[in-house]
Amino acid sequence: MKKQARLVLENGVIFQGNAFGATEKLRTGGEVVFTTSITGYQEILTDPSYAGQIVTMTNPLIGNYGANNEDLESTKPFVSGFIVRELAEEYSNWRSKESISQFLESNDILAIEGIDTRKLVRILRTEGALRGIISTDDKTDLELLEATRKLPLMTGLDLTKGVTTSKSYEINGLPENAPHVVVIDYGIKQNILHKLKDHGARLTVMPSTTSFDEIAELTPNGIFLSNGPGDPDAVKDGIETVKQLVKSEKYPIFGICLGNQLLSLALGGETYKLKFGHRGANHPVKNLRTGKIEITSQNHGFAVKWDTMPDSCELTHLNLNDQTVEGFRHKELPIFAVQYHPEASPGPHESDYLFGEFMEMMG
Repeated sequence: MKKQARLVLENGVIFQGNAFGATEKLRTGGEVVFTTSITGYQEILTDPSYAGQIVTMTNPLIGNYGANNEDLESTKPFVSGFIVRELAEEYSNWRSKESISQFLESNDILAIEGIDTRKLVRILRTEGALRGIISTDDKTDLELLEATRKLPLMTGLDLTKGVTTSKSYEINGLPENAPHVVVIDYGIKQNILHKLKDHGARLTVMPSTTSFDEIAELTPNGIFLSNGPGDPDAVKDGIETVKQLVKSEKYPIFGICLGNQLLSLALGGETYKLKFGHRGANHPVKNLRTGKIEITSQNHGFAVKWDTMPDSCELTHLNLNDQTVEGFRHKELPIFAVQYHPEASPGPHESDYLFGEFMEMMG
């Protein structure tokens, strides 16, 4: 017998389904969002940018290739919960070690299946991302609704401290004369690090709270600002450090996702919360410098207000779905950033050139 579960949204809508994963867990809460990625559910589950969120897969059948040890983007899943239309009871792939349900169970993640995800996504697109609770307990619907409305809003939350590395570490394997990049980890995915290394960079990965002086001591050739979760405006330590990095005019800087937003804030711009965010591996972005269209992998709920950015910055990338800012560069300093994930795991690889541009900036 499958264990019954409920998904309760803060607007009062309740979905009935079946629990999987950590089914002994009575309840989990967070901001309910959706991703349009058709595949790559294991990379999605382990992307730290999803911290504090319950992720809905829009593709109806999930779990058919199980879970393996190679597709992890971090040491564990950081999602608060997981929602699918239909869970594949049987899985088949030569790399798989366990089912997705077993993977979630071993990582204490409660999930729900058997609900109408089309209806759920339409609600989220109409009303915006909503707080929600997945529950297997015997509380009344009203009690769960009250608990849902007491969950913290994503606006104002600094979630980077819960996903960043606890101490600095190096990724070697390249000659000592290779460009040395300091990576500030706000919730970085492993494939970002693989890409930087593949393009020839020696890496020192440092915590999100790292100070300018600690970075300067390492005399790096460049700075990489990673992706991460939460409200960029709440990451005060990060904004202050990036301000000092920019002011020093010493380092080429490349920011992605949250790193793009922190760089914008450090330059004097503002950010705002999107209605339901951009999450998926199929978002069209126009490169305004080349006129080419890139299909990109994205995961973010906040964006940059371009009219608040200084004249010293040039808009370089634009989202073709809603015309939001997807990238910019400084007109005088070797600084640039994009809002999407250029390593695209999972997703298309046509934004790989950005890593090459970063390497060229470092000489």
